Amino acid sequence: MDYLKSLAEVFSTNLETPPSSIQFIDAALSCTSPPFAPPYTDPNQICIIRRHLISLLQNYPSLRPSIDTFTHDDGTTANLLNANGEMQVSSSTPAIPLTIWLHESYPFMAPIVLVSLNTSYPIYDNHPYVDSSGSVSSFYLVNWKYPGCNLSDLVHNLIKIFSHNHPFYYSAPSVYSFHPSLASKREAVDRLSCTLHYDMTELLSKTHVEVEELSTLREQMVRRAIIAEISVDEHETEISELKERVKILTDEADKVSSWLRVNDQSSFSEHPIEDAFEASDENSKVLLECLAADRATEDLIYSLDKVVEQGVVNLGTYLKQVRLLARDQFFGRAKLVKMGISLKWLD
Repeated sequence: MDYLKSLAEVFSTNLETPPSSIQFIDAALSCTSPPFAPPYTDPNQICIIRRHLISLLQNYPSLRPSIDTFTHDDGTTANLLNANGEMQVSSSTPAIPLTIWLHESYPFMAPIVLVSLNTSYPIYDNHPYVDSSGSVSSFYLVNWKYPGCNLSDLVHNLIKIFSHNHPFYYSAPSVYSFHPSLASKREAVDRLSCTLHYDMTELLSKTHVEVEELSTLREQMVRRAIIAEISVDEHETEISELKERVKILTDEADKVSSWLRVNDQSSFSEHPIEDAFEASDENSKVLLECLAADRATEDLIYSLDKVVEQGVVNLGTYLKQVRLLARDQFFGRAKLVKMGISLKWLD
C-alpha cells in the first residue's frame, strides 16, 4: 500500500521529469539478471531510491540517471545507480561535471559524490571539500542521516558550498558577503569548516617550513658536536703524549745530573762553565761577543716570527721589535767589518 501511495505521489508531482528517465529508473531497479542487477533488494529501499532519484531529476534537469560498475576502495565492485551531469553554480564560473553514486545501503549510507577531472580546469590544491581524485566530502555528506537527508537537498548544498569555493582552478577565488541572518545553520557550518580548512592548511605549511629549518639546524649542531668531540679527543691525545715526553726528558735529565754528580764533581768546582770558551786575543774576544750577539738576535727574531703566527703579538709590535733587533745586528756586523774581521764566521 505504501509503495502504491509513493508511486501516486511521484507521478502526480513530477510531470516535468522526462518519461524516459523514469522508465530507465524503473527498468534498472526491476532488473534481476546477475551481471546487471543492482544490489538494492529491499522493496522499501527501492521505493525510496526511486522517489529520491525522480525528485532529483525534476529539481535538477541537467542530471541524468545511469547504472554502471563502481569500484570501492577495498577493490570490490557493484552495479550502482547514479545521477550524472554538469552542475552550474554560477553564470561566471565553469560548470562542474558531477556523478552521484547511490551506495548499496542507500539511504542509510550517504551517496558517493565524485567531481569528474577536467583537463581544462584542474582541481584546487587543498580544497576544503574536494580532494585531488575528485572525491567530495562536505558537512552534509559526513553527517548524512536518513530521513533528514536526500539527494535534492544534497545537490542544493553542493551548489551553495561550490558557489563560495569552486573546485576548479580558473581564477582567483571570489569573496562573497552575506548577512548572518540569511544563512542557515548548515551553510554557516560549511563556511566555518571552509575557513578552518584554509587556516589549518596555512598553519601546516608554516609548521612544515619551521620543522625543515629546525631539522637542518639539528643536523648542523650534530656535525659540530662530532667535530668538537674529535678535536677534544685529539687534544687529549696530544696532552698525554706531551706529558709522556716530559716524563721521559725529566728522567733523562735526572740520570745525567746523577752521573755528573758522581763522576765529575771536581770539574764543577775547578772549571766554571764560563771558562770553557776563552778568547786568545782582543780580536777573538770581539768576534766571540759579536757572534754570540748575532746568534741571539737571529734566535729572537725567529721566536718573534712564531708568536706572530700564533697571534700572541700583533703585527705592529712585531715590526717595531724586528727593526730594533735588525739595527743592533747591523751595528754589530759593521763593527766586525771595521776591525777587518770576515763575516764568514756568521754563516
